[in-house]
Amino acid sequence: MRFVYNSVLRWRTDAFYQEQKKVGYPQASARLTAIKKLPETAFLNEVSSVPLQQCLRHQQAAFKNFFEGRAKYPAFKSKKHRQSAEFTRSAFRYRDGKLFLAKCDEPLAIRWSRQLPSDPSTVTVSKDSAGRYFVSCLCEFEAETLPVTPKTTGIDMGLKDLFVTSEGERIGNPRHTARYTARLAKAQRRLSRKKLGSKNRAKARLKVARIHAKIADCRADGLHKLSRRLINENQVVCVESLAVKNLIRNPTLSKAIADAGWGELVRQLEYKGSWAGRQVVGIDRWYPSSKRCSRCGYTVASMPLPVRSWTCPECETAHDRDVNAAVNIKAAGLAVLALGENVSGIGPVPLSCSR
Repeated sequence: MRFVYNSVLRWRTDAFYQEQKKVGYPQASARLTAIKKLPETAFLNEVSSVPLQQCLRHQQAAFKNFFEGRAKYPAFKSKKHRQSAEFTRSAFRYRDGKLFLAKCDEPLAIRWSRQLPSDPSTVTVSKDSAGRYFVSCLCEFEAETLPVTPKTTGIDMGLKDLFVTSEGERIGNPRHTARYTARLAKAQRRLSRKKLGSKNRAKARLKVARIHAKIADCRADGLHKLSRRLINENQVVCVESLAVKNLIRNPTLSKAIADAGWGELVRQLEYKGSWAGRQVVGIDRWYPSSKRCSRCGYTVASMPLPVRSWTCPECETAHDRDVNAAVNIKAAGLAVLALGENVSGIGPVPLSCSR
């Protein structure tokens, strides 16, 4: 897969820059047929042609995204990064809980994470940078709608606490990266001392990749558990529409923001809410949730980040910064849900509301 992708990408790039010739999927498919006939690339005939054609379709989609301004120019695939092969329905068999790929006599030795709800229509076999293999099956299923509950909540995301609910519950930030910092630094130092291209360097690189995979798995596991709990307990979840890509530009807080996984948490809430029949409402990112008094509505001029508690000068109510923000987010989200309008008061900025 990687060889075909890189070979055709080089051919398409050279054809454009040297001959000013535009190449589409039909020409790329014909190029693959010609490559398979060469003596030095006869090994391509030993595998199914379906994943090879699928990788060309993915490459064509990458070029489409590039020309329409949604992505950068397609890059060459590296042996060190994640790799995958996609098998459509004609290239695999699924019988009695066993998966047979095309041109394979024996089923794959799979440790299933759960029972498939139906026969898969597409199977993707992938290998991550840590050397682990995975099988992802695309299946159709009927999502179970949860019973309606009157409970609603608003969450204010942060760094000291991952998020604070409008009821005052604080979910601490596990800081997965900081937990493995010492091990990661030690493995990276050992990697830096290895000779380029040596087998010892490949082993050291694999150890670093496994630590990164451990951090990513811990973060994903924690976010899945929290998002599932929020969706199960609440009919409506109100969140901020944060621009995480812009926040990460802060050189002081970028590492902590990336480790928290705010964007992934909101993404999980949205699709799990749609499956369960729950509503996830995103309010305007410019809404002054921290600076506005949740009791009287007074808004202070400024509130620096080190200020964690403050007293409203209008009604003299003492506020915890995060709890007050969560209460305001809940009120604004319910207003958006009921009225469908912008509550920021600064202009017609569209709100993110998924149901």
